[in-house]
Amino acid sequence: MTNASGLAASIRGSTESSTFDLGGQNVTTITNNITSAFQDPFSLQEMIRITFVTGAGKLGRQKYDANAAKAVTSALRELGFEEDRGASCVKECAASFKLQHDTGKNLKTVVVFPRIQESEAPASADGAASNQASTESLIPKGSVEDLIVSTSNAVFENMTKSKCPSWSEKKACLATLSQLKTMLDELDQKLLTGTPLTDGEQEYYDSVSSDSLDEKQGIVKDLMHSQVEQGAITNREKQQLLSQVSERLEKISAELEEAKAKKAEKLNGMKTKLEARKQMLSGITAKPPPKLKHETEILKLREELQSLSDIVDAAGGRLLSLKESKALARKEDIEEEIADLEANSRGWFEDDESFEERVNSLKTVAASKPKKGGAKKPQASKPVRAAWVATSSTKKGKPQSKAGKKKSSGGAGGVFAAMMLDSDSD
Repeated sequence: MTNASGLAASIRGSTESSTFDLGGQNVTTITNNITSAFQDPFSLQEMIRITFVTGAGKLGRQKYDANAAKAVTSALRELGFEEDRGASCVKECAASFKLQHDTGKNLKTVVVFPRIQESEAPASADGAASNQASTESLIPKGSVEDLIVSTSNAVFENMTKSKCPSWSEKKACLATLSQLKTMLDELDQKLLTGTPLTDGEQEYYDSVSSDSLDEKQGIVKDLMHSQVEQGAITNREKQQLLSQVSERLEKISAELEEAKAKKAEKLNGMKTKLEARKQMLSGITAKPPPKLKHETEILKLREELQSLSDIVDAAGGRLLSLKESKALARKEDIEEEIADLEANSRGWFEDDESFEERVNSLKTVAASKPKKGGAKKPQASKPVRAAWVATSSTKKGKPQSKAGKKKSSGGAGGVFAAMMLDSDSD
């Protein structure tokens, strides 16, 4: 790798699990370093864990960019890395990452398991090194691809509906199935030419059925077609589909100009169908993005978060009570719970922009909810003073009953009230 910055070079130079603090770095710097560090495999014999500190508690929060974690994960996704909350320091978890919160140290981290390319072993261990390389699996165990190829058609259909709720995500799933089918076809070609398969390739070839992949592609296509027919697409998806139809119509129109009678008849038939599809798509009222899977729990937590903000607002600068301080101490835990639930609601193939749109949509819903009535502000000396003034004022004005005169006459209270009355009237 060339042109690696100091931090990127340090990351790539790691030969054992290491931790790097991203404090003081902006999003651009973080993105460049992550891209430079992980775009190529690490030359290692065993998997290592690279941990990036992206946030801290109250005392160290200002040290980190608010979007540090997102910058790391977005750069990794661009390089083909996938989030795996169950990832561990084993070779099968290569090209994955997970977000963690070290409650003991009160630090937020992103743990990365890089791609590794085993370096050449000493001559005496050539056989062992070759054997290890031959057993590398083509797809990591527990990855999305592994789930796609290993589940039954019925389970796969249910998982696709849940993990790929939007039309765009289903399209990405279809593309992944196509890649898996291509991998299988390439292994077929190797066998036809007499090239032996590695243990990892043989395992994939034996466990994956070409017919099963074809059937799953059919399942996804049917789900996509049904979603469009029902009009369950977002405005972005609607515009994308309309653009595709328009491009195909332009291409057919160009071909019709030079087509002979027989081919022209076929092209006109295709053109009629595409025009009907374009009209159908134009008539669809775009839908908002699908709701987050854990929307109910997130809304409850955001309501609790808002109540904590109300406590601070109601305090108006006064010293918080012990009960209020204890309640506010839970704020960071609530924010962490919300972040975890949002991450768990993310689809298999959902891009950052679509995910942020869904998260922000739910934030808007939470913010639009009416606030609960807060506690009344404590009354100070003003009401008492008003009572004194009223007593003196009544004495000076309208006649009182004997009981009223007796109660207000004489004593220090009456003198003080009179003084207050004189003061207010000046």
